[in-house]
Amino acid sequence: MAAGVSIATVSNVVNGTKPATPAVQRRVLSAIERLGYLPDLHARTLRTGASRSLGLVVPDLTNPYFPALVQAIETTARDLGFVLIVMDAGNDAERETEALALLASYRVAGVVWVPVEHERSLDWPYPIVTVDRTVPGCDTVVADHGQGGALIGRHALALGHRRIGLLSGPRALPSAADRRSAFLDAVAGHAEIAWELPVPFSSDLPREVVARLAEPDCSLVVCANDAVAVGVLRAARDAGLRVPDDLSVIGFDDVPWADFVEPGLTTVRQPLAALGRNAVSTLHARIADPGRPLHHETLPVTLVERRSAMPVTPPPTGVRP
Repeated sequence: MAAGVSIATVSNVVNGTKPATPAVQRRVLSAIERLGYLPDLHARTLRTGASRSLGLVVPDLTNPYFPALVQAIETTARDLGFVLIVMDAGNDAERETEALALLASYRVAGVVWVPVEHERSLDWPYPIVTVDRTVPGCDTVVADHGQGGALIGRHALALGHRRIGLLSGPRALPSAADRRSAFLDAVAGHAEIAWELPVPFSSDLPREVVARLAEPDCSLVVCANDAVAVGVLRAARDAGLRVPDDLSVIGFDDVPWADFVEPGLTTVRQPLAALGRNAVSTLHARIADPGRPLHHETLPVTLVERRSAMPVTPPPTGVRP
Protein backbone atom coordinates (compact mmCIF):
# COMPACT_ATOMS: atom_id res chain seq x y z
CA MET A 1 0.00 0.00 0.00
CA ALA A 2 1.27 3.45 -0.95
CA ALA A 3 0.31 4.78 2.49
CA GLY A 4 1.90 1.85 4.36
CA VAL A 5 -1.39 0.92 6.05
CA SER A 6 -4.08 -1.72 5.53
CA ILE A 7 -7.02 -1.43 3.13
CA ALA A 8 -9.35 -1.33 6.14
CA THR A 9 -7.48 1.67 7.56
CA VAL A 10 -7.70 3.50 4.23
CA SER A 11 -11.43 2.78 4.14
CA ASN A 12 -11.87 4.10 7.68
CA VAL A 13 -10.06 7.34 6.83
CA VAL A 14 -11.92 7.88 3.55
CA ASN A 15 -15.34 7.07 4.96
CA GLY A 16 -14.82 8.37 8.51
CA THR A 17 -16.08 5.08 9.94
CA LYS A 18 -13.36 4.69 12.60
CA PRO A 19 -10.88 7.15 14.11
CA ALA A 20 -7.25 7.17 12.99
CA THR A 21 -4.24 9.01 14.36
CA PRO A 22 -3.37 12.34 12.72
CA ALA A 23 -0.16 10.82 11.33
CA VAL A 24 -2.06 7.95 9.66
CA GLN A 25 -4.66 10.35 8.27
CA ARG A 26 -1.92 12.50 6.74
CA ARG A 27 -0.24 9.46 5.14
CA VAL A 28 -3.52 8.18 3.69
CA LEU A 29 -4.64 11.56 2.36
CA SER A 30 -1.19 12.22 0.91
CA ALA A 31 -1.26 8.88 -0.93
CA ILE A 32 -4.79 9.60 -2.21
CA GLU A 33 -3.66 12.94 -3.62
CA ARG A 34 -0.48 11.47 -5.11
CA LEU A 35 -2.30 8.60 -6.82
CA GLY A 36 -5.29 10.69 -7.94
CA TYR A 37 -7.69 8.26 -6.26
CA LEU A 38 -11.42 8.89 -6.65
CA PRO A 39 -13.94 6.86 -4.62
CA ASP A 40 -16.51 4.79 -6.54
CA LEU A 41 -19.78 6.02 -5.02
CA HIS A 42 -21.85 3.50 -6.95
CA ALA A 43 -19.78 0.59 -5.63
CA ARG A 44 -20.06 2.01 -2.11
CA THR A 45 -23.84 2.13 -2.44
CA LEU A 46 -23.96 -1.50 -3.61
CA ARG A 47 -21.74 -2.60 -0.75
CA THR A 48 -23.30 -0.65 2.11
CA GLY A 49 -26.84 -0.05 0.86
CA ALA A 50 -26.47 3.63 1.83
CA SER A 51 -26.79 5.97 -1.16
CA ARG A 52 -24.86 9.24 -1.26
CA SER A 53 -27.08 10.82 -3.89
CA LEU A 54 -30.15 13.01 -3.49
CA GLY A 55 -32.81 13.89 -6.04
CA LEU A 56 -34.34 17.28 -6.76
CA VAL A 57 -37.49 17.69 -8.84
CA VAL A 58 -38.57 21.22 -9.82
CA PRO A 59 -41.50 22.34 -12.01
CA ASP A 60 -39.71 24.60 -14.50
CA LEU A 61 -36.03 25.47 -14.80
CA THR A 62 -36.87 28.30 -17.22
CA ASN A 63 -38.46 30.13 -14.27
CA PRO A 64 -35.54 32.11 -12.79
CA TYR A 65 -36.72 31.35 -9.25
CA PHE A 66 -35.72 27.70 -9.59
CA PRO A 67 -32.07 27.90 -10.76
CA ALA A 68 -31.31 30.08 -7.73
CA LEU A 69 -33.04 27.55 -5.47
CA VAL A 70 -31.20 24.65 -7.14
CA GLN A 71 -27.87 26.33 -6.44
CA ALA A 72 -28.65 26.62 -2.72
CA ILE A 73 -29.79 23.00 -2.53
CA GLU A 74 -26.77 21.67 -4.42
CA THR A 75 -24.31 23.58 -2.24
CA THR A 76 -25.79 22.20 0.98
CA ALA A 77 -26.06 18.66 -0.42
CA ARG A 78 -22.40 18.73 -1.47
CA ASP A 79 -21.33 20.03 1.94
CA LEU A 80 -23.08 17.00 3.48
CA GLY A 81 -21.32 14.62 1.09
CA PHE A 82 -24.19 14.01 -1.33
CA VAL A 83 -24.36 14.22 -5.12
CA LEU A 84 -27.49 15.98 -6.40
CA ILE A 85 -29.52 14.71 -9.39
CA VAL A 86 -31.73 17.49 -10.78
CA MET A 87 -34.92 16.72 -12.73
CA ASP A 88 -37.09 19.32 -14.55
CA ALA A 89 -40.80 18.42 -14.70
CA GLY A 90 -41.58 21.00 -17.36
CA ASN A 91 -44.77 21.98 -15.49
CA ASP A 92 -46.22 18.61 -16.45
CA ALA A 93 -47.60 16.25 -13.80
CA GLU A 94 -46.98 13.13 -15.90
CA ARG A 95 -43.39 14.11 -16.59
CA GLU A 96 -42.99 14.85 -12.88
CA THR A 97 -44.17 11.32 -12.01
CA GLU A 98 -41.64 9.91 -14.47
CA ALA A 99 -38.88 11.94 -12.80
CA LEU A 100 -39.83 10.67 -9.34
CA ALA A 101 -39.85 7.08 -10.65
CA LEU A 102 -36.47 7.53 -12.31
CA LEU A 103 -34.98 8.78 -9.06
CA ALA A 104 -36.31 5.64 -7.37
CA SER A 105 -34.45 3.55 -9.95
CA TYR A 106 -31.28 5.49 -9.14
CA ARG A 107 -31.70 4.45 -5.47
CA VAL A 108 -31.39 8.00 -4.17
CA ALA A 109 -31.32 8.45 -0.40
CA GLY A 110 -34.05 11.09 -0.52
CA VAL A 111 -35.70 13.77 -2.66
CA VAL A 112 -36.30 17.50 -2.38
CA TRP A 113 -39.44 18.22 -4.37
CA VAL A 114 -41.21 21.37 -5.57
CA PRO A 115 -44.49 19.86 -6.79
CA VAL A 116 -46.27 20.84 -9.98
CA GLU A 117 -49.47 19.88 -8.13
CA HIS A 118 -49.79 19.70 -4.36
CA GLU A 119 -52.15 16.70 -4.32
CA ARG A 120 -49.95 13.78 -5.42
CA SER A 121 -49.26 10.18 -4.49
CA LEU A 122 -46.43 9.68 -1.98
CA ASP A 123 -45.86 5.99 -2.70
CA TRP A 124 -42.11 6.33 -3.25
CA PRO A 125 -39.27 4.33 -1.66
CA TYR A 126 -37.44 7.36 -0.30
CA PRO A 127 -38.11 10.24 2.11
CA ILE A 128 -39.32 13.51 0.60
CA VAL A 129 -39.08 17.14 1.68
CA THR A 130 -41.21 19.62 -0.27
CA VAL A 131 -40.24 23.24 -0.84
CA ASP A 132 -42.60 26.17 -1.48
CA ARG A 133 -45.68 23.93 -1.69
CA THR A 134 -47.14 21.86 1.13
CA VAL A 135 -47.97 18.18 0.52
CA PRO A 136 -49.74 16.24 3.30
CA GLY A 137 -47.46 13.64 4.85
CA CYS A 138 -44.22 15.36 3.83
CA ASP A 139 -41.71 17.49 5.67
CA THR A 140 -42.03 20.99 4.25
CA VAL A 141 -40.02 24.20 4.07
CA VAL A 142 -41.90 27.21 2.69
CA ALA A 143 -41.69 30.97 2.57
CA ASP A 144 -44.44 32.97 4.24
CA HIS A 145 -46.46 33.79 1.13
CA GLY A 146 -49.27 35.31 3.16
CA GLN A 147 -46.84 37.71 4.79
CA GLY A 148 -45.55 38.63 1.33
CA GLY A 149 -49.01 39.40 -0.01
CA ALA A 150 -49.76 41.58 3.01
CA LEU A 151 -46.47 43.46 2.61
CA ILE A 152 -47.35 44.28 -1.00
CA GLY A 153 -50.83 45.42 -0.04
CA ARG A 154 -49.62 47.75 2.70
CA HIS A 155 -46.86 49.13 0.49
CA ALA A 156 -49.30 49.83 -2.34
CA LEU A 157 -51.55 51.79 0.02
CA ALA A 158 -48.64 53.71 1.49
CA LEU A 159 -47.63 54.77 -2.04
CA GLY A 160 -51.15 56.09 -2.61
CA HIS A 161 -52.40 53.54 -5.14
CA ARG A 162 -56.17 53.23 -5.08
CA ARG A 163 -56.91 51.47 -8.40
CA ILE A 164 -54.86 48.32 -8.77
CA GLY A 165 -54.62 45.65 -11.45
CA LEU A 166 -53.88 42.14 -10.17
CA LEU A 167 -52.16 39.39 -12.14
CA SER A 168 -52.64 36.49 -9.75
CA GLY A 169 -50.84 33.17 -10.11
CA PRO A 170 -52.31 29.70 -10.62
CA ARG A 171 -55.20 29.34 -8.16
CA ALA A 172 -54.47 25.62 -7.63
CA LEU A 173 -51.13 26.45 -5.98
CA PRO A 174 -51.50 27.23 -2.26
CA SER A 175 -48.52 29.61 -2.42
CA ALA A 176 -50.17 31.73 -5.11
CA ALA A 177 -53.55 31.56 -3.37
CA ASP A 178 -52.01 32.66 -0.05
CA ARG A 179 -50.31 35.66 -1.66
CA ARG A 180 -53.53 36.72 -3.38
CA SER A 181 -55.74 36.29 -0.31
CA ALA A 182 -53.41 38.24 2.01
CA PHE A 183 -52.96 41.02 -0.55
CA LEU A 184 -56.72 41.42 -1.00
CA ASP A 185 -57.25 41.45 2.77
CA ALA A 186 -54.61 44.17 3.17
CA VAL A 187 -56.17 46.53 0.62
CA ALA A 188 -59.83 45.76 1.38
CA GLY A 189 -61.78 48.95 2.04
CA HIS A 190 -58.84 51.15 1.01
CA ALA A 191 -58.24 50.40 -2.68
CA GLU A 192 -60.24 49.07 -5.62
CA ILE A 193 -59.16 46.08 -7.68
CA ALA A 194 -59.74 47.52 -11.15
CA TRP A 195 -59.32 44.08 -12.73
CA GLU A 196 -57.86 40.67 -11.94
CA LEU A 197 -56.52 38.09 -14.39
CA PRO A 198 -54.92 34.73 -13.51
CA VAL A 199 -51.61 34.04 -15.27
CA PRO A 200 -48.97 31.31 -15.28
CA PHE A 201 -45.58 32.04 -13.67
CA SER A 202 -44.08 33.23 -16.97
CA SER A 203 -43.00 36.44 -18.68
CA ASP A 204 -44.95 35.32 -21.77
CA LEU A 205 -48.24 36.99 -20.96
CA PRO A 206 -51.57 35.83 -22.42
CA ARG A 207 -53.01 38.06 -25.15
CA GLU A 208 -55.85 39.12 -22.89
CA VAL A 209 -53.33 40.48 -20.37
CA VAL A 210 -51.29 42.30 -23.02
CA ALA A 211 -54.47 43.92 -24.35
CA ARG A 212 -55.49 44.98 -20.84
CA LEU A 213 -52.07 46.53 -20.19
CA ALA A 214 -52.39 48.67 -23.33
CA GLU A 215 -55.13 50.58 -21.44
CA PRO A 216 -54.54 49.53 -17.84
CA ASP A 217 -57.07 51.83 -16.08
CA CYS A 218 -55.03 51.57 -12.86
CA SER A 219 -51.93 53.10 -11.31
CA LEU A 220 -50.30 49.84 -10.18
CA VAL A 221 -50.08 46.25 -11.41
CA VAL A 222 -49.33 43.62 -8.75
CA CYS A 223 -47.79 40.53 -10.34
CA ALA A 224 -47.79 36.86 -9.37
CA ASN A 225 -43.98 36.74 -9.51
CA ASP A 226 -40.97 38.53 -10.98
CA ALA A 227 -41.17 36.71 -14.31
CA VAL A 228 -44.72 38.01 -14.77
CA ALA A 229 -43.55 41.49 -13.72
CA VAL A 230 -40.89 41.45 -16.46
CA GLY A 231 -43.60 40.57 -18.96
CA VAL A 232 -45.61 43.56 -17.69
CA LEU A 233 -42.58 45.87 -18.09
CA ARG A 234 -42.22 44.70 -21.70
CA ALA A 235 -45.94 45.05 -22.47
CA ALA A 236 -46.06 48.51 -20.90
CA ARG A 237 -43.07 49.63 -22.95
CA ASP A 238 -44.65 48.28 -26.14
CA ALA A 239 -47.84 50.21 -25.29
CA GLY A 240 -45.88 53.45 -24.87
CA LEU A 241 -46.30 53.53 -21.09
CA ARG A 242 -43.45 54.59 -18.81
CA VAL A 243 -42.79 52.61 -15.63
CA PRO A 244 -43.16 53.99 -12.98
CA ASP A 245 -44.32 57.40 -14.32
CA ASP A 246 -47.46 56.05 -16.00
CA LEU A 247 -47.76 52.68 -14.29
CA SER A 248 -46.14 51.11 -11.22
CA VAL A 249 -45.28 47.40 -11.10
CA ILE A 250 -44.58 45.06 -8.16
CA GLY A 251 -43.31 41.48 -8.42
CA PHE A 252 -42.65 38.59 -6.05
CA ASP A 253 -39.54 36.40 -5.41
CA ASP A 254 -36.61 38.84 -5.88
CA VAL A 255 -34.84 36.60 -8.36
CA PRO A 256 -31.15 37.43 -8.95
CA TRP A 257 -31.77 39.73 -11.93
CA ALA A 258 -34.66 41.71 -10.38
CA ASP A 259 -32.27 44.59 -9.69
CA PHE A 260 -30.86 44.56 -13.24
CA VAL A 261 -34.02 45.13 -15.27
CA GLU A 262 -34.98 48.74 -15.99
CA PRO A 263 -36.43 50.00 -13.79
CA GLY A 264 -35.37 47.73 -10.93
CA LEU A 265 -38.26 45.68 -9.59
CA THR A 266 -39.96 46.41 -6.32
CA THR A 267 -40.69 42.90 -5.09
CA VAL A 268 -40.89 40.52 -2.16
CA ARG A 269 -37.71 38.63 -1.42
CA GLN A 270 -38.02 34.94 -0.75
CA PRO A 271 -35.06 33.60 1.29
CA LEU A 272 -33.89 31.22 -1.46
CA ALA A 273 -30.60 30.28 0.19
CA ALA A 274 -32.31 29.47 3.50
CA LEU A 275 -35.11 27.55 1.76
CA GLY A 276 -32.60 25.34 -0.03
CA ARG A 277 -30.29 24.93 2.94
CA ASN A 278 -33.07 24.09 5.39
CA ALA A 279 -34.76 21.69 2.96
CA VAL A 280 -31.60 19.61 2.57
CA SER A 281 -30.87 19.71 6.31
CA THR A 282 -34.43 18.53 7.01
CA LEU A 283 -34.06 15.72 4.47
CA HIS A 284 -30.72 14.71 5.98
CA ALA A 285 -32.37 14.48 9.40
CA ARG A 286 -35.24 12.42 7.96
CA ILE A 287 -32.79 9.98 6.33
CA ALA A 288 -31.00 9.57 9.66
CA ASP A 289 -34.24 9.17 11.63
CA PRO A 290 -37.18 7.99 9.48
CA GLY A 291 -39.53 7.94 12.47
CA ARG A 292 -39.07 11.54 13.56
CA PRO A 293 -42.19 13.79 13.71
CA LEU A 294 -43.14 15.69 10.58
CA HIS A 295 -41.38 19.03 10.29
CA HIS A 296 -43.07 22.09 8.80
CA GLU A 297 -41.04 25.30 8.63
CA THR A 298 -42.18 28.72 7.43
CA LEU A 299 -39.51 31.34 6.69
CA PRO A 300 -40.18 35.10 6.72
CA VAL A 301 -40.01 37.25 3.59
CA THR A 302 -39.09 40.91 3.13
CA LEU A 303 -40.18 43.76 0.90
CA VAL A 304 -37.49 45.14 -1.43
CA GLU A 305 -38.20 48.66 -2.67
CA ARG A 306 -36.81 49.67 -6.06
CA ARG A 307 -37.89 52.06 -8.82
CA SER A 308 -40.67 50.10 -10.52
CA ALA A 309 -43.24 51.26 -7.93
CA MET A 310 -43.42 54.91 -6.93
CA PRO A 311 -45.86 57.11 -4.99
CA VAL A 312 -49.01 58.49 -6.52
CA THR A 313 -49.04 62.29 -6.27
CA PRO A 314 -50.25 63.60 -3.89
CA PRO A 315 -49.97 60.69 -1.42
CA PRO A 316 -52.85 60.16 0.99
CA THR A 317 -52.43 60.90 4.65
CA GLY A 318 -52.68 58.46 7.50
CA VAL A 319 -51.56 55.33 5.64
CA ARG A 320 -48.33 53.71 6.72
CA PRO A 321 -46.48 50.75 5.23
